[in-house]
Amino acid sequence: MAPKHQFSLPLQAKKLQTVRLTLASRPDEASASSNLPKEVKEQQEAIEHIDKVQNEIHRLNEPASEEILKVEQKYNKLCQPFFQKRSKLTVKVRNLGVTTYVKHPQVSALLGEEDEEVLHYLTRVEVTEFEDIKSGYRIDFYFDENPYFKNKLLSKGFHLNKSGDLSSKSTEIKWKLGKDLMKRSSQTQNQASRKRQHEEPESFFTWFSDHSNAAADELGEVIKDDIWPNPLQYCLVPDMDNEEGEGEEDDDNEEEEGLEDIDEEGDEDEER
Repeated sequence: MAPKHQFSLPLQAKKLQTVRLTLASRPDEASASSNLPKEVKEQQEAIEHIDKVQNEIHRLNEPASEEILKVEQKYNKLCQPFFQKRSKLTVKVRNLGVTTYVKHPQVSALLGEEDEEVLHYLTRVEVTEFEDIKSGYRIDFYFDENPYFKNKLLSKGFHLNKSGDLSSKSTEIKWKLGKDLMKRSSQTQNQASRKRQHEEPESFFTWFSDHSNAAADELGEVIKDDIWPNPLQYCLVPDMDNEEGEGEEDDDNEEEEGLEDIDEEGDEDEER
């Protein structure tokens, strides 16, 4: 797996490098630069010096990345006892897993209604970074007995091989008869395509069998870097629909009270 903190050549530096190469590839223009106005020549020289400085900065990137990884590895080990303690506690909180994923702005977009039903049986999620953080990580999903599949554990791991390419492998989901959400998702999309309707998202569980481009697996990164460090930040987010509903009720009550006040004033005028 590529280091989480990577340092790349800034866009401006790339542009400067392009300028430098362009100048070098045109000797006729470079020789003619002596006839350029003084201000233009000074700008060209400044660009070349900036490019050299930027290259020096770029040379520091690799050792800086290594140092950051060492610090991450150190604190990852220190956090392990607390992660384990948290995992034991999360089992006691009903629907913590499904609530966290349903309320996450990115993950929720991947969930269909049946995916949410399955996630109600999710008891906990654990992320394990390998001893050498650069080599990869694994995400484990633990489930109670459920009507959808036989597995109690679904895992997906990401591994950086010797050639530097990231690959992934996962548990095969043993679906129960007639409960394969991936087949249903495919059938639903085909029907929607024929009818030219809006396509429903693929099942969340297709992620486990998708190994087409591990390096671009955004869901794995979101779970590892965003949800896993602190799932409560999403679990405890207020339900916006409920808040809107409560706000509408308050507005209705205020309108009713206002009408009552008007009726009372009208009755008083009639008595006079």
